[in-house]
Amino acid sequence: MSTSRRGRRSTLLSVLAIPTVALLLGTTAPAMAARSNPASASEVDAINADILIHNHELGSQIRRVEGDASAAVAAPDQALATTAGMDVASYQGNVDWANWWGQGKRFVWTKATESTNYTNPYFAQQYNGSYNQGFLRGAYHFATPNTSSGATQATYFVAHGGGWSGDGKTLPGALDMEYNPYGDTCYGLSQSSMGAWIRDFHDTYHARTGRWPVIYTSANWWGQCVGTSQSFGDTVPLWVARYASTVGALPNGWGYYTVWQYTSSPLDQDTFNGGLDRVQALANG
Repeated sequence: MSTSRRGRRSTLLSVLAIPTVALLLGTTAPAMAARSNPASASEVDAINADILIHNHELGSQIRRVEGDASAAVAAPDQALATTAGMDVASYQGNVDWANWWGQGKRFVWTKATESTNYTNPYFAQQYNGSYNQGFLRGAYHFATPNTSSGATQATYFVAHGGGWSGDGKTLPGALDMEYNPYGDTCYGLSQSSMGAWIRDFHDTYHARTGRWPVIYTSANWWGQCVGTSQSFGDTVPLWVARYASTVGALPNGWGYYTVWQYTSSPLDQDTFNGGLDRVQALANG
């Protein structure tokens, strides 16, 4: 994690105001009204502590384990056959969407949930704000496969911002599978158990939304923790993380990638393997 991100994380407790308590309950619509009885100081402290502990953005653990060489290389050439995008989490706070639109970004995924005990307090501004600016946008879930079943976490994700609608601007939800920030790399699961967990999430998300989720991961983590136990290439778009000048090898089961997260500077940036019409096709299903 960069120094600036550590700084944002360490100051998160001081910048969250009482109205964000409502957002922690999760929503796919604009922010809910604040509760009629203000939260007590102890309640706010407990919520803020939970945010500090249960909050890991997309790729944070991949960069921690595999490193990040992206600062030394140029951004991928955004030719006609590719589309520039980004992903955000609570660390970015309220995002200036007009600024990023002006820099050519056209799609975004924002973190909605982690496990079943965390929702992004900035989700409404990030999810709805990007939509209002014109972005094609979706939500993502940081998985913790040792805490509850894939079905349970898929259900929680859908209920707290990870759903899908056929409005032409909503991307299917993404499942973030990466190194365990709390302990064992593979969450104490065998490859077959991990593959079954992902399948459980995959099937439940489809049953609840009519769409297959996007899977975000790195080739190294997938090879170690899933291996060849399951293959999702027939149904699932691959969002691969590699912070280098080339995308490199892909995880087992995929012959090509749909999205590549290539840097975390100055925030997570992505490139879509196709023109804007292909991003729209993914949104439309």
